[in-house]
Amino acid sequence: MASPLIIAHRGASGYLPEHTLEAKALAYGQGADYLEQDVVATRDDRLVVLHDLWLDRVTDVALHYPERRRADGHWYVRDFDLAELRVLNVHERRDEAGQAQFPGRFPTDAGRFRIATLEEELELVRGLNRATGRRVGVYPEIKEPAWHHAEGVDIAALLLSHLADFGWQRRDDPVFVQCLDPGELKRLRDELHTDLKLVQLLADDAWGEAATDHAALQTPAGLDALARTVDGIGPWLGQLQRLAPIDGQPLSTGLAEAARERGLVVHPYTFRADALPPGFADFGALVGWFARELAVDGLFTDFPDRARAILERLP
Repeated sequence: MASPLIIAHRGASGYLPEHTLEAKALAYGQGADYLEQDVVATRDDRLVVLHDLWLDRVTDVALHYPERRRADGHWYVRDFDLAELRVLNVHERRDEAGQAQFPGRFPTDAGRFRIATLEEELELVRGLNRATGRRVGVYPEIKEPAWHHAEGVDIAALLLSHLADFGWQRRDDPVFVQCLDPGELKRLRDELHTDLKLVQLLADDAWGEAATDHAALQTPAGLDALARTVDGIGPWLGQLQRLAPIDGQPLSTGLAEAARERGLVVHPYTFRADALPPGFADFGALVGWFARELAVDGLFTDFPDRARAILERLP
């Protein structure tokens, strides 16, 4: 069995603040095959690497720009030029109460980290590949494309332009482009004519993160339609695995097998050693079950080194 790809989820985010260049460099050194970039646009149409449209969970924006908060209580990336964002300090993710989302990780009040542009991250990966001789790839996500269109920016077109500047535009290049919006992925293929590999992210509709009916995408008809556009799916763990009603052992939901029957790769998220889903006693059991029983093609993890070590020990 081919070992699943190790996709560093926001970098080595189990050890350093997510989406910082330091977290990406550490993930590279820990043996990741791909580094993930969530892409958001600034007011001056620069692409920066951040998971959210807003800044308040991972930066000290309230300290520097208290008056720039929108009516919903958030400070949006789109309301700032890149030069303004450069003064912010990036810290470990905090919850709504201002507490560390993962208390055992890097201290939220320590270190000096900054927001990185997409160009800076692509330069880092290209430079490390040249220095090491490896071929580590990138895995950008187009965040909220409809929202960005309403704000006057075509974030997908900007992303493709940046990737092309670094020589990444062919199907066999080490790039996957992911998005929650199937319409935007279809646009990437049919209107923007990209040959890059595309992945449909799947969320739980109860999360309310996207207008798309993601449950419908997982039906046979939904998967058939996806297979005409994309190369793979990125489901969350609970969409691939359920618990047996009697003994609580993990069982497949059948989604991974159905996707594979249609030629789609399966890259689930997120494998966290400090946030195990029900049915798994430890991180080794979690990674091992998805690798052996479901034979996933890749996995998003906050802990690339630990996932790599587990996969190397599997029979």
